Amino acid sequence: MPFLSALSWLKSSFSDAGGNNCIEIATDGGTIAMRESSEPETIVTTDRITLRAFVRGVKSGRFDHLLD
Repeated sequence: MPFLSALSWLKSSFSDAGGNNCIEIATDGGTIAMRESSEPETIVTTDRITLRAFVRGVKSGRFDHLLD
């Protein structure tokens, strides 16, 4: 995925000052790229529809049990 190195990555404003505790997001057309700031070489890609479904699940509390 060589094109991913040229992307502009966005971090959450909820990250601490160290910056290595968040998920970063970048877009390239219809592709959404995600990586952990502590492991920037590991990148997962998805599309907008799938990410939207995931975000809705998070907002609804669907995954809250994973945080216990």
